[in-house]
Amino acid sequence: MGHGHHHHHELPGEGDATTARDLSVPDEELSPGELSRRRMFRGAGLLGAGLTAAGVLGTAGEAAADGDQQILGRGREPKDGYLWLAGDHHIHTQYSSDAVYRVIDQVRHGNAYGLGWMVITDHGGATHAKIGVDKVNPDIVAAREAVKDTLVFQGLEWNIPAAEHGTVFVAPGQNEVATLKEFENSFDGSVKGAGSNTPQNEALAIAGLNFLADAVRRRRIPDALFFANHPSRKGLDSPHEIRSWREAQPSIAVGMEGAPGHQAAGIAKPNGPGGGRGYYDSNPGADSFPGYPAESYKTFGGFDWMTATVGGLWDSLLAEGKPWWITANSDAHWVHGDTSDRGPNSNFNANGKYEDPIYKGVANFGAGDFWPGYYSRTHVGSQGFSYRAVMDGLRAGRIWVDHGGLISGLVVRARAAGTGQRGVTLGDTLHVRQGARVELVIEIALAGRPNWAQFVPALARVDVIQGDVTGPATDKDAFTTPSTKVVQSYEVNKNTGTIAFTYQLGPVDRPVYVRLRGTDGKRGAPGLLGAAVDPHGPQIDVYGDADPWNDLWFYSNPIWVLPRR
Repeated sequence: MGHGHHHHHELPGEGDATTARDLSVPDEELSPGELSRRRMFRGAGLLGAGLTAAGVLGTAGEAAADGDQQILGRGREPKDGYLWLAGDHHIHTQYSSDAVYRVIDQVRHGNAYGLGWMVITDHGGATHAKIGVDKVNPDIVAAREAVKDTLVFQGLEWNIPAAEHGTVFVAPGQNEVATLKEFENSFDGSVKGAGSNTPQNEALAIAGLNFLADAVRRRRIPDALFFANHPSRKGLDSPHEIRSWREAQPSIAVGMEGAPGHQAAGIAKPNGPGGGRGYYDSNPGADSFPGYPAESYKTFGGFDWMTATVGGLWDSLLAEGKPWWITANSDAHWVHGDTSDRGPNSNFNANGKYEDPIYKGVANFGAGDFWPGYYSRTHVGSQGFSYRAVMDGLRAGRIWVDHGGLISGLVVRARAAGTGQRGVTLGDTLHVRQGARVELVIEIALAGRPNWAQFVPALARVDVIQGDVTGPATDKDAFTTPSTKVVQSYEVNKNTGTIAFTYQLGPVDRPVYVRLRGTDGKRGAPGLLGAAVDPHGPQIDVYGDADPWNDLWFYSNPIWVLPRR
């Protein structure tokens, strides 16, 4: 499978954490790493709580790199051995030519709406590469200091050569700005005039991913990740390009937005922009992949066609055994209903930013975005409250995503049936003997309290989706897989508390994967590949009339099950 993440073994540095938790050892006798851990435990109020190191901390190296970051309240107790931190890797500020807000505005809102981590991703381009990437960094550093219980990464929105946009971000360190600046100047499609879908431009995108991997390998930066953003919006990300990114650098290119931002864009006029949900309102262009159907340019229940289609492009990658994870983000530029405007006398081209926003006094219902954390959330199972731990969780695929606070928690485990074993969680692989019985154990914490639209969402149904792992695709532009389908649906008949289901895979005699999806049940239709594959999937969003609050979904990343022959 190539990803080999297993979480039952002893974590590096657990001995350090044990010593840090032993209050009979005075502070002055601890090593620097142990002292850093003890401070982190103490600040989190976790000393003496009987929690394992795996539940709250990453490795000693991560703790040292991130200093004394504290896990501060907000219900962030470990669950199933991980801190499940909500986040957003696609956010714009006044350093983007089409946005307005300060870094601190976005961070404070994200923090207020429950985000534990955020990535600032202003648009790549000539002005940003020349000025903005340097200028935004002090604002990010200041936000890290001002809002200590939200991790703030610096990244950028890469104009992928020959393709769409993508998030690129790095772990904080002394070379974060220099590395991002060199990357942008050398490999951004806008800077290099490399937007068209030529083989040379596709090769430049791969060279950019190689640059990031080399920067990590040479320890110029601690870590780097790439996610493809709104991949179906313009039809530019062909199946073979997505496969090429993943195959070139599987530790850097790890996934895509399963649901784009701009979720308010489909709200009908005069209360909203009256456009395409997610601003998915394009038609095929000269550089679009010609094989994509007309439906791919729209969203389905707010999710990208690649993700929403059972047996579609995402599943075709998972059926190859390729870890390729989905996220959900705000892409916040201008917030729906906000009363801000750009500061007067702004000169973006000269200064690389707009002046600080001012109060306009008129609500902007023509804007299509929500604040980070307000509607779209990417939940990451992290081994600690640190930058490296969040990145490790993203890379491992311990991710589930939701809209509108549809659920408040999700624990999924695949395990050998009847053994009492703990099994493996999202993004991982369960190895069993040939023919062994396997079960999927699902526990969902229901919403239980109002979301930011001031109603309590009600989960109506949970779907289990399963497919065979068939190996590498002979056609690199394939975007369907024949065996994947909805294999079980569970109706939810309560609105508060926790629900649990156990799906029996039965005797497993071939490699398979499973993933989950859930809905409020308000809009549905048979999937694009037919009712036998997906009897009650998300419905295609209506242009100009797609209320995001009346069409809520959650999705999980997959778990693989591999029998030994």
